[in-house]
Amino acid sequence: MRRISTFALPFAAAAALSGCIVVADGGETTVVHHAAPARDAYAAALANPNRPEADVARDSLRRSADMLAFMRLGPGDVIADIRPEEGFFTHLFSPVVGPSGHVYAFVPNQTSARENAYADSLAAMYGNVSRVTGALETMSFDRPLDVVFMGEEYHDFVIPRFGVDVATMNAAVYRALKPGGLYVILDHEAAPGSGVSVAGTLHRIESAELRRQVEAAGFVFDGASEVVRNPDDDRSLSVFDESIRGRTDRFVFRFRKPG
Repeated sequence: MRRISTFALPFAAAAALSGCIVVADGGETTVVHHAAPARDAYAAALANPNRPEADVARDSLRRSADMLAFMRLGPGDVIADIRPEEGFFTHLFSPVVGPSGHVYAFVPNQTSARENAYADSLAAMYGNVSRVTGALETMSFDRPLDVVFMGEEYHDFVIPRFGVDVATMNAAVYRALKPGGLYVILDHEAAPGSGVSVAGTLHRIESAELRRQVEAAGFVFDGASEVVRNPDDDRSLSVFDESIRGRTDRFVFRFRKPG
């Protein structure tokens, strides 16, 4: 995988060789190589003329370039955009991964009647995008993935009426990724101690509970971003409340499949 390789080296030798980030874990030293962020590619993606004006207007709040950098997305990568809906992120992913990469717009069975059409329009617009519709618990793709992304969707999947076995879903994501592949999740923060209890009402999930669920599938926590945090959000309102809509306190977690 272009993005990450891990191997044990003495600290000094690792730093001298590559200027990498070195992480100590349980007394062992793991060297994680990170490609330099493709900032020019990200700027070009934001300038994609196919993007709706409403999406462009949201970039400052969504910190779109920072999100792409956090995913370490680059040319040639293969990414699954889970429940892309109208395609805010798909419009960005497609130009970044380029013709040698691919974007799978994965539509869950539960929302396919409405959202297949969205994904089909994205596939018609971009030669490197294709729609996949299926069960979240058995999601699969015709090649191993570098990245799986869920943008403000995970909280829906834990709502009982959505009918998803989230543990099995996370296991399916694990299988779909290459060793070293990344599972990146953006979602709305809930109040401490709330777990998943307000997912169906406020459309929020406690980040600590989400992390626990994902790590239970075998993923290693690989980092968090603060770029879309909002300390002024007291987390007591629905994300659709007009006083906070678009400005909720959000967390972004990156998990890695060991390998």
